[in-house]
Amino acid sequence: MLLTQNQTASGNKLYGLDHLRALAILLVLVFHYLSFGHPQWTNVFADIGWTGVDLFFVLSGFLIASQLFAQIKKGKQVSLKEFFLKRLFRIIPAYLVVVALYFCIPFFREKEALPPLWKFLTFTQNFGLDRGNYGTFSHAWSLCVEEHFYLFLPFTLVFLQFTNSFKKAYWIIIILFIAGFALRLYSWHYLYLPNMDSNTKVDYWAMYSYYPTYNRLDGLLIGVSIAAVYQFMPAWWERISKYGNWLILAGAILLALCFLFCSKLYEYNTSIYGYTLISIGYGFIVAGALSPASFLYRWKSSFTTLIATLSYGIYLSHKGIIHMTQVVFADWGIDKNSSLMLLICVLLSIAGAWLLHLVVEQPFMKMRKRFVKGA
Repeated sequence: MLLTQNQTASGNKLYGLDHLRALAILLVLVFHYLSFGHPQWTNVFADIGWTGVDLFFVLSGFLIASQLFAQIKKGKQVSLKEFFLKRLFRIIPAYLVVVALYFCIPFFREKEALPPLWKFLTFTQNFGLDRGNYGTFSHAWSLCVEEHFYLFLPFTLVFLQFTNSFKKAYWIIIILFIAGFALRLYSWHYLYLPNMDSNTKVDYWAMYSYYPTYNRLDGLLIGVSIAAVYQFMPAWWERISKYGNWLILAGAILLALCFLFCSKLYEYNTSIYGYTLISIGYGFIVAGALSPASFLYRWKSSFTTLIATLSYGIYLSHKGIIHMTQVVFADWGIDKNSSLMLLICVLLSIAGAWLLHLVVEQPFMKMRKRFVKGA
């Protein structure tokens, strides 16, 4: 779901982030596949696959903030027009195409009912989302979180530049971390627990704890923090980046401990502390992947670069494609719970994303260059 290029401000390709971007979308895809017919062995992803979206948040936070910070570092004013035009051409065309598929082709829908169209058009679907009754295209909730971040960050930076208070910006990150923790506590005790005895308690948990933007800022804030060190503290970054592989190892160990501590997605520890701890773990790995000393930075793979390039298209369309594929191929005698069906669904999800990239994303990215210099 990462919606920007994995490049430094100077245009150098960051292959390490491509690997992580590919990992994130594959985690998301396999985790969502558990909602359909699936092989028994894929159940191992039930406790870890959901973290793919947190990895996306850390990556997005870093890349978007790094691009904006690079302008500030050069003494330039943040251009809201340029920023929003870039985001418009990158995000909206493919998104609207998939929204149209959901609303115009009922067979594309993995569930029966869709939320109102205006919620998709205003990116407010993640507030009050009842996935039990309106769960079709529910995974767009994370795009809503990203859109809110795209609104908040540049306006905040413009304000900080205008008031000449950029050096105190770290307080905003600290306050948002504390506020997110407090809001998750409130959501758990006063919104979710009163509905805990309901037959649809998991839906209430998702509605009040998992989907809302104010509960899911941790990964984005971790990414912004990494970008701040990367752009504004070169001496610190030089010292840190010498230990790229150790950062990756530290992140992997922290994630492993988190999975033990947060053993179930719907439990208290995960809902209150898990998002933060998992984001920190992925933050270490992202920092390691940015280090020229790490194996992720040096390793070049055409496969992960391809999957990273198609990740947004896969994210948008994979549930609809999986649903249609399983219905059609089951009629042809292939078991929905077989590994063969999984392979077919993954390959067709990649193929569908490639078609979306070729027909929609690439033409609009070319068009963007006419409106934005250096896009």
